[in-house]
Amino acid sequence: MSRSAMRTSHQALKLPRSVFASPPSRLVFRRRRRQRPLGNRLRQACIGLLLVFAGVGLLYGLMQLPRWLDTVLLVSTAIANLISGLSRLGLGLLQLVGVFGVLALAVLALLLLVGGVVRLFRCITAGQERQRV
Repeated sequence: MSRSAMRTSHQALKLPRSVFASPPSRLVFRRRRRQRPLGNRLRQACIGLLLVFAGVGLLYGLMQLPRWLDTVLLVSTAIANLISGLSRLGLGLLQLVGVFGVLALAVLALLLLVGGVVRLFRCITAGQERQRV
């Protein structure tokens, strides 16, 4: 370490003042309590009332819903459509797995065919090379 670094390392560590420390005695540093303007409170109250009225209106409309349509029929129809859709999805996936199985068998058959032809060709050509030597 250099001497300048050693000098700075032996100096006292200066920490910031704590939040809970007593406030400075000068008036310049005292915090003033800001009073909120009346318009801000009035605006917040109006927004609160609008939200309450919107919630009450929405709940009232939902309570009137059974008068206009049969909700039990609506729910049972939705569940029936969901079940039939899931069964159709399952059948579709099963058919797709079947198609992929047939495709895999076709590729395997082609690979076996090509492999067999290559082995036969090597067998035939290797026998001819032995006869030449």
